[in-house]
Amino acid sequence: MALISPSRRLRRTPFSEGVEAAGVSAYTVYNHMLLPTVFASVEEDYRHLKSAVQVWDVACERQVEVRGPDAGKLVQMLTPRDLRGMLPGQCYYVPMVDETGGMLNDPVAVKLAEDRWWISIADSDLLFWVKGIAHGYRLDVLIDEPDVSPLAVQGPKSDELMARVFGDGVRDLRFFRFGFFDFQGRSMVVARSGYSKQGGFEIYVEGADIGMPLWTALMEAGRDLDVRAGCPNGIERVEGGLLSYGNDMTRDNTPHEAGLGRFCNTATAIGCIGRDALLRVAKEGPVKQVRAIEIGSTALPRCDRPWRLLAGVKQVGQVTSAAQSPDFGCGVGIGMVRMTHWDAGTELIVETQDGAFPARVRETFWI
Repeated sequence: MALISPSRRLRRTPFSEGVEAAGVSAYTVYNHMLLPTVFASVEEDYRHLKSAVQVWDVACERQVEVRGPDAGKLVQMLTPRDLRGMLPGQCYYVPMVDETGGMLNDPVAVKLAEDRWWISIADSDLLFWVKGIAHGYRLDVLIDEPDVSPLAVQGPKSDELMARVFGDGVRDLRFFRFGFFDFQGRSMVVARSGYSKQGGFEIYVEGADIGMPLWTALMEAGRDLDVRAGCPNGIERVEGGLLSYGNDMTRDNTPHEAGLGRFCNTATAIGCIGRDALLRVAKEGPVKQVRAIEIGSTALPRCDRPWRLLAGVKQVGQVTSAAQSPDFGCGVGIGMVRMTHWDAGTELIVETQDGAFPARVRETFWI
């Protein structure tokens, strides 16, 4: 694949110096920023993530800050998840939809106070949609992208590493809760969350100037834990069924099609812009939905395009993310499958650029 040409439009991060020193070997572009994708190799990074601890530069998870008297009202307008019971200190996974119920993003909402929220976004320009809604409805809010860059610590030894840098209190954080922890005199939001199934934390680093001091401190504190620079791993995320906006669901899909119906309280999410459209979907049910797809392969090409899922000669869906799993000895995939063929055990064929492979719909993902 051709190299990415750097420019000021493709933004570096507060941690880029550390990432480069650690030997990053591949990037992708995410929210107009560099996101590392490989260090040693995808497979070696995968093994290390599952056994030790990694520090991830995920500054590309940009924040949309919403603050002011109408902040809560605005955030509720964006999502079919009922936010009335959400308290400061909580993080919610919140599918965000347009007026048709199509997904615009699947961010994590961080409620700092009743009148101040961070929306930690996936790869799309959600800031413009939020600003447009606020302006069109004349809401009393201020919206911007703050100088906040997440740094993730992921892996089975993440609790120990984080306790060494932030104190033992960080161990007490519950899943999808956050607290304020001190680092070199700066208060930082630390949440128990992250884009892996190995456990860990996300640190919302406020102020680019403190980025490398924190990176360095984590690396030094974790030497005996075999800490390394890492990144979201393409194999591990598919094994765990962690969806990628723009890959596994787009604006053409509702949250129900993406298998995110459990995060929708459409009947009670009063004010959600896509509520009327989603009420119909919730009642009738989707005609296609995300499923785990097991692929009978010993090696797979890069899944950089949709792969058709066939029942005989008829297309019944597509695989949107896939990788060869060293641990499970098969190809692992995420697919969007029509209801006629989405039952667990259904045998299908997946067409890739390197040929066709047998595939089977699974009941659950692998981890």
